[in-house]
Amino acid sequence: MNHSNLRAQTRALAAGALLGLATLPAMAADTATETELRELIRLQAEQLRQQSEQLQALNQRLSAIEGGAQAVAASPAAPATTPGAPAADPVQAQVDAAVADTRQDDLAILQAQVAQLAAGGGSGGGNTSWRRGGPEFRNSDRSFTFNPRGRVLMDFSSTRGSSFDDRNITGTNMRQVRLGAQGNIGQLGYKVDAEFANNDVSISDAYLRWNTTLGAIPTEFYFGNKLKDRAIDSSTTLTRTPFMERNAVASVGMPASGYFGLGAQMKMIGQNWHTTFGITGDDVGNSGDNSDSLTYSFRGHVNPIKRPAGFLHVGGWYVHEEYGADTNRINRTPRIASRFNDNVRVSASAINEVTGERVWGTELGGTWRNFWGFWEHSETTLKSDDVGDVKQKATSAYAGWLLTGERPGFSARSGVWGTTRVARPVTDGGIGAWELAVRYDDYDFTDARRGGEGDAWTLGVNWYLNNWSRVMLNYVHWTTDNQVGAYQGRDTGNSINLRTQIVF
Repeated sequence: MNHSNLRAQTRALAAGALLGLATLPAMAADTATETELRELIRLQAEQLRQQSEQLQALNQRLSAIEGGAQAVAASPAAPATTPGAPAADPVQAQVDAAVADTRQDDLAILQAQVAQLAAGGGSGGGNTSWRRGGPEFRNSDRSFTFNPRGRVLMDFSSTRGSSFDDRNITGTNMRQVRLGAQGNIGQLGYKVDAEFANNDVSISDAYLRWNTTLGAIPTEFYFGNKLKDRAIDSSTTLTRTPFMERNAVASVGMPASGYFGLGAQMKMIGQNWHTTFGITGDDVGNSGDNSDSLTYSFRGHVNPIKRPAGFLHVGGWYVHEEYGADTNRINRTPRIASRFNDNVRVSASAINEVTGERVWGTELGGTWRNFWGFWEHSETTLKSDDVGDVKQKATSAYAGWLLTGERPGFSARSGVWGTTRVARPVTDGGIGAWELAVRYDDYDFTDARRGGEGDAWTLGVNWYLNNWSRVMLNYVHWTTDNQVGAYQGRDTGNSINLRTQIVF
């Protein structure tokens, strides 16, 4: 056999071993769990063992042909030190040393990666994030993400002081239970949420989102069932509002088709402003035996002052809604004390033969360091073939103070409430974030012949355990003056409401 061929085979085999070892870091970077890394180490070690045996066999054959020299020692890196032994092949010695050094270095790298994975809870080398309270799976460039979603909101409520015994009730309420998912595939995003309430399942958010630019302006298109962008609290998911229930402007200015609408929306976001246009029908639960209501909506805001310490928010919105054939009577009776207590409401009196409505609203407020404050007003004009135009008004003013120094979780970019970032989470041994908040709500339905009115003062204490869970305590002193229904005349009372929530 040609000695040069044997040496070539030996070197080729050693080169193969080196290439196999060189792939370890790249393969380790793509692995997602500690278990997979350990399996990768085991497989590479087995491959090295097999290649080492082949190297030894080739060396033995080469040595026998060249004069019956002793075979290469079992350890490829061990030099021949026995006196009188034949000198080692310099080329083979270099190959053996390279194999040994590369194996040692790459195994050390893999062991360090495994240790890092174990310390990080198996985060998959950065392919999984837990910063939102639940897992977000993603690829290396985040062009694909998948985030399971869920929320549980449980309330306790007790009302006392009313002149009507039926209003003085105590109980618990599972305010919201939702499961869903959101994520993106390139520029295409999606979100689906199913809500479990009253032993039934309904769809809340269910839409596709397309991220693009118009000119140089970031623009988002939404297609599906989505929360309408209308007023501050109305446009904010309930788990982010600073009080347990949305304010008077949100409930009185709500279109007859509800908070959600099935259709299309476009949002444009600038450096200090945003604007949204929407065309929607009824929400996804419409029966389908009549034409939908058709709603055109617009909202925009600007930050004339925007500094690192805070900003000024000025906004406005408008909604025009043409009712479907299944909506010809409007009787708004918003709850004023809590979601649980159905008996404490303000009655607007029923308006018959309605064909549509138009609603406008204004927003003013802002944040400064760990303080925030906002004022909102809305006016709804119902168009009725029976009594003509009827106006319904609402005003809300509210402010808060984060005692532990965190910044308010209000988005200057979109003009809605977002996540309050907790500086010292309870789950890390801290005290969480503590917030005091106060709100005044006014409900005015007196433009109708027998329309009522009411107001409420709410004092709130929020304890944010971390970025995705909080405990809320609301004390509400309310007044109603209804002209129709079971609870007519002026009445006052006090309600204590407690909520625990977790959102991921």
